[in-house]
Parts: sequence; C-alpha cells; structure tokens
Amino acid sequence: MNAILYTIINNTFQLIQMLVMIRVLLSWIPHDPYSQFIYAIYRITDIVLQPIRDFLPLSNSRIDFSPIIAFFLIDFFKKIILTII
Repeated sequence: MNAILYTIINNTFQLIQMLVMIRVLLSWIPHDPYSQFIYAIYRITDIVLQPIRDFLPLSNSRIDFSPIIAFFLIDFFKKIILTII
C-alpha cells in the first residue's frame, strides 16, 4: 500500500513540475493563448505560480523567477511528504 501511495504522490509532483516546465517553454515560443490545452496548462500552473508571484517583490523585473522557485518548493514538499510515508 505504501509503495502505491509513494508512486502516486511522486508522479503527481513530477506532473506539476513538467507542466511548469511546459509553461516556461511556451513563454519562449509564439502560441495561441486561447487554445484549450494551453489554457488548461495556464490554469493548473497558476495555482502554483501565482502565490509565489504575489509574495516576490520582483513584479517590475523582466525575468520571472517564480518557476525557478516553484521547482525548488515542489521538490522540497515532495521530499518531505515522501519521507513521512
């Protein structure tokens, strides 16, 4: 049972990290922001990225550091949760 729960939690955190990476890559290429697929990625990743953007005082910066911080936080929380199991 613990192995199944471990796998589910690990895969969920990895999926979130992959979606954040896809969003970063989408910011570098032209795309249709009204596409349902891209809109879904933006909605899912905004749950993670928006609180970080609200917390950071770098709103005037040209570089968005929230995905980098999100990667570290997602990995940090994943390790904590997986060690508890």
